[in-house]
Amino acid sequence: MDDMHYMRLALAEAKAAAERGEVPVGAVLVNAAGEVVARTGNAPISICDPTAHAEVLALRDGAYKTGNYRLGGMSLYVTLEPCTMCAGAISNARIARVVYAAPDPKGGAVESGVRFFEQPSCHHRPEVLGGVLAEESSRMLKDFFRERRRK
Repeated sequence: MDDMHYMRLALAEAKAAAERGEVPVGAVLVNAAGEVVARTGNAPISICDPTAHAEVLALRDGAYKTGNYRLGGMSLYVTLEPCTMCAGAISNARIARVVYAAPDPKGGAVESGVRFFEQPSCHHRPEVLGGVLAEESSRMLKDFFRERRRK
């Protein structure tokens, strides 16, 4: 799989989220054949749902499209290290691989914070790769918040 290609798609979703006034986080769900199953961006503000993180929306869309809540063999590309809620959803969906761009030392739960997938209570541990196009994602997030503070 071309991690940079799929991460660029996720970055495009993050940019679209920012244009809607959402925190710029995007996610892309890819099946084992390399086909994009779902593409989403953050939407908690626009749909008034605190669980509407890009990752959760991609998992929901993927489950709906495949007719199965278990998404084994799939990879999830996300522009920011997943939080605890998203890590739990990823584990429950049985995602095979998580690739993320920017680390999130404050809210991340994969390689920061609680390190969810390393906990004994975690039922499924995906392969994890962090740092793919991290600078682009980090810059987008910093620019978004800098602009918000100006308003």
